[in-house]
Order: sequence, then C-alpha cells, then structure tokens
Amino acid sequence: MKKLTDRIVCDPKICSGKPCIKGTRIPAHIILDLLAAGESFKGIKKAYPNITDEDIRACLNYASILADEEAGVSA
Repeated sequence: MKKLTDRIVCDPKICSGKPCIKGTRIPAHIILDLLAAGESFKGIKKAYPNITDEDIRACLNYASILADEEAGVSA
C-alpha cells in the first residue's frame, strides 16, 4: 500500500513546482482552501472529478506534515 504522501508531488515543470496531486495540475493548497472553507469531499470531487477521497486525504496529510515541521512558530 502506498503512503498518502506519495500522492503529493512537486515538479518544477508543473504549477511552478508547487505541491500538486499526482497526475493532475491541482495544487494541494486549492484542496486545503476548499476544506477550510467548509467544502465536503463530495463537493470537491464534483468540482474536480478526476481526484479521489484518497487524494483529498493526502492533501490533509501533507498539511499535517508541514505543520509539524513548523512546530514552534507562533501564529
């Protein structure tokens, strides 16, 4: 079984190297912004029919990893 983080890739040739869902040009931050605004998985998949629940969870997992790396920074 692949790790969720394997679904998020950074390629300098795609979206200026921003983290994207593998096989798409959808930046992870777009999905995270939608989730933060209260959008459901169903609503996100309606807007982006080529992604899966696992892709959305991978974005959340990626954000969690980044937040952990930034531990100690106060907001």
